[in-house]
Amino acid sequence: MVGAGVFSLPRNFAQATGVFGAVIAWVIAGVGMLMLAFVFQLLAVRKPRLDAGVYAYAKAGFGEFPGFYSAFGYWASACVGNVTYWVLIKSTLGQVFPAFGEGDTAVAVIVSIVGVWAFHFMIVRGVREAANINKIVTIAKVVPILLFVVILAFTLKADVFADNLWGGTERSAGALFEQVRSTMLATVFVFLGIEGASVYSRYARKRSDVGRATVLGFLSVLALFASVTLLSYGALPRADLEELRQPSMAGVLESVVGAWGTKFISVGLIISVLGAYLAWTLMAAEVLYVAAQDKDMPAFLRRRNVQGAPTAALVMTSVLVTAVLVVTLFSDDAFTFTLKLSSSLSLIPYLLAAGYALKLGIRGETYAERPDGRRKETVIASVAVLYTGFLLVAAGPEFLLLSCIIYAPGTVLFAMTRKEQGRTMFSRPELLLLAVTIAGAIAGVISLATGALTI
Repeated sequence: MVGAGVFSLPRNFAQATGVFGAVIAWVIAGVGMLMLAFVFQLLAVRKPRLDAGVYAYAKAGFGEFPGFYSAFGYWASACVGNVTYWVLIKSTLGQVFPAFGEGDTAVAVIVSIVGVWAFHFMIVRGVREAANINKIVTIAKVVPILLFVVILAFTLKADVFADNLWGGTERSAGALFEQVRSTMLATVFVFLGIEGASVYSRYARKRSDVGRATVLGFLSVLALFASVTLLSYGALPRADLEELRQPSMAGVLESVVGAWGTKFISVGLIISVLGAYLAWTLMAAEVLYVAAQDKDMPAFLRRRNVQGAPTAALVMTSVLVTAVLVVTLFSDDAFTFTLKLSSSLSLIPYLLAAGYALKLGIRGETYAERPDGRRKETVIASVAVLYTGFLLVAAGPEFLLLSCIIYAPGTVLFAMTRKEQGRTMFSRPELLLLAVTIAGAIAGVISLATGALTI
């Protein structure tokens, strides 16, 4: 969860709202994501045989095609999220090398693509070594973030903080709601990875560890993210926070301690982002590989080399990251675009996982053997469903249409899987879902062509 998102929070929130809106946004995100964390916890315990988390729960609850969309969407979300890492790295280096701009110039994209494939070959040569590197990186990246929080807590300017309480000239409930709504995709993005323990659940010694890791990870990260956001309002006026270059944490710290603050945060960001890229590449490939093992993706995705790396899944991951990097050349704000698209792609998998937990509670499945907590867990799942549904609305139609543009061609993989198994390509309900997806993709392409939808 601790990747690129935390370093962009001061500017992202300042552009949307003030202190009051930020507090409300983090409360909503905190409660909603906590319920989602509890969902992954209870599913890990009640359905211990389901591996790969998000994808497996969608399939078990709603059928093969929604399960496929969940796996594909989750994988695509991870790949698009990885693009934000390269954009932010090049934006950071752009302060020293102007040719990188804000991470979206031709030079930045070319260098990023080289980095993508350098990481690809490193992972292919040894998955275990890559995982060990990530352990070291995790420690190294948290130190500058914690120091940022401590410094800003001791240097907070009460008058600046008070001036930043409201997020605009209009001080009404309606205006505040719109401000909070506009922060929702940013909060989703920073929490992507909350399901990480369930994705790797097949490696757990005890199933209870999956849920424990999910909840403890969420609570610690929520405290970190909320602190970074709120303390920044006590360092600079909101108008100045809005104009900061990403990573905006660097500009905030520089305003307090001087030029070394930017360098310190920039180094921490590069370490953090490269580590997060490594972790998410492994996780994206894991989802495709496990889905192929379960015969829900084409057989070629089961290929592994002698080092145990899922080579075909890693190639697909690196190819999509490369393709989205090229698309950023045509974006007005590459970082914000990829952030919101990554968040939107994750919402369907999250909604289906929460829906499956709710389905278990309503039907009483698994509760005959373990009846304790049915009412409580049903309430938790209900809140998680409402929260993810609200996020879909908050995302707006533009990012749902963009998601359809990615989902529609991905259906080819589902068709290939069915053909390999000699089965009917699509059932009638599946054809209906396919038609909706294709219609959304067509609408998205037309909107992009006419300028009604921009990236």
